[in-house]
Amino acid sequence: MGKPIDVSQARAFGDDVVIFDTTLRDGEQSPGISLDAREKVEIAEQLARLNVDVIEAGFPAASAGDFDAVKAVAETVGNDTSRGRAPVIAALARAMPGDIERAAKSLAPAARHRIHTFLSTSDIHRRYMLDATEDEILAQAIEAVELARSYTDDVEFSPQDATRTDFEFLVDIVAAVVEAGATTVNIPDTVGYALPHDFGIWIAQLHERVPAIAERGVVISVHCHNDLGLAVANSVEAVRNGARQVEVAVNGIGERAGNCSLEEVVMALRTRADILGVDHRVNTPELTRTSRLVSSLTGYSIQRNKAVVGSNAFAHESGIHQHGVLQDRLTYEIMKSEDVGADGSQIVLGKHSGRHAFKQTVDDLGFELTDDEFQSAFQRFKTLADKKGEVKREDITAIILAETHVKADDAFELVTLRVAGGSDVAPTASVEVRLVEEDRVVSAEATGDGMVDAACDAIRRAVGRDEVTLVSFQVSAVTEGIDALGEVTVTVEVEEGARFTGRGVSTDIVEASARAYIDALNRSQRIVHRSDEFRP
Repeated sequence: MGKPIDVSQARAFGDDVVIFDTTLRDGEQSPGISLDAREKVEIAEQLARLNVDVIEAGFPAASAGDFDAVKAVAETVGNDTSRGRAPVIAALARAMPGDIERAAKSLAPAARHRIHTFLSTSDIHRRYMLDATEDEILAQAIEAVELARSYTDDVEFSPQDATRTDFEFLVDIVAAVVEAGATTVNIPDTVGYALPHDFGIWIAQLHERVPAIAERGVVISVHCHNDLGLAVANSVEAVRNGARQVEVAVNGIGERAGNCSLEEVVMALRTRADILGVDHRVNTPELTRTSRLVSSLTGYSIQRNKAVVGSNAFAHESGIHQHGVLQDRLTYEIMKSEDVGADGSQIVLGKHSGRHAFKQTVDDLGFELTDDEFQSAFQRFKTLADKKGEVKREDITAIILAETHVKADDAFELVTLRVAGGSDVAPTASVEVRLVEEDRVVSAEATGDGMVDAACDAIRRAVGRDEVTLVSFQVSAVTEGIDALGEVTVTVEVEEGARFTGRGVSTDIVEASARAYIDALNRSQRIVHRSDEFRP
């Protein structure tokens, strides 16, 4: 195979890399994550502020809920030109007429939209999932691309499990879909199997072996999973060898070990532009805000040592490091914290702050609240301020997210919680929960191994959901200090085996836990289970 291309060759492909975000589609496939239409729109709005080029909003054929969510994103974010040109809104579709037609309908409201269709090509997928020959796969791929082109001139095709596909067949299918009218061809490392050097050579070889890629201006994309921890490295090496679209997810969330991390790859491309010779359009000061929003809405915490957006990303403990940074930040920092939105003035409010100051802070943080949402969040803020005095912007963000994501269609609402216990007394909890649909309050009591266990058991008894099992419990502080607001994330499993994640915030960890548990139960009631079949 040929050698990787150098920087001068890289520039021949163009200087900008398209950032294709799949947080709302592949990212949502992480176990326990179930975003509804409102949450998808909120994340999509933030992705638009981040200035990503393409937002893959979902898989419309998977369920009515996913169809509605994609349509909602297409209607709102897909027509938002306040920051210039609206992002392209994409939807995933199997290489099947029904899927493609449904994707087209959901995307219709967007000013610019893309149908992303896919079909497995590796021997193992063809044998065990499709029972199809190479010729049959070629014919189906061509038909899918041609049908998609009848709805839009922006069509992407992905040969699923490309890195375990025979390379000669991969060349054939790429050439075929380019001829059929695909404008982007994505090479997915579906199971994270690739190594950077080999993956880069494959991308370079595709350009050499399929001249129509350059002749027709087709974009080669990559979609790398992180099973071996190499998703970002593989994506960067692909860019070095001519890929001009990278498919990413915020915080690297996604199936199994996740997807290529958006924040890591965009900062790698920008920080090492000297080697790569390319750039992108991402508004990087919005990275930290985007990361925290996705973490809050999905319930997936950000590890402290996460590159770029982790709380330790720009922290220095070593005396030698501290000395160097005090002299010049370049000694131990290869990028500026403010360039990723991790720096800036600290907004601090207190119990004497009024509605005007709180409203200004909400606006500065980028939230758009209805009157009812603002009033609810303001009351939580005043309660918190009475308890801890100073309230920082991280606290405000947490309580806004907690209050504004109480859904109109929630089934349960926590009314009261009382707990008691001690070193020689069994922990007990009593709760009152409002059954929203019936508009009545039910109560229950329970004992447990601890106060959290007792509270969750009491809630389970009150709502009659004995089949629910708590499988994961995480607690973290929103800010520093003994009076910090606590954020609890729980994952529950219902009897069908489906998992749902919920979150809650409070200065009281037991209350935060109860709120998180109620949130998870509401999600289990609200979300229509989607089929796992043919998930790419």
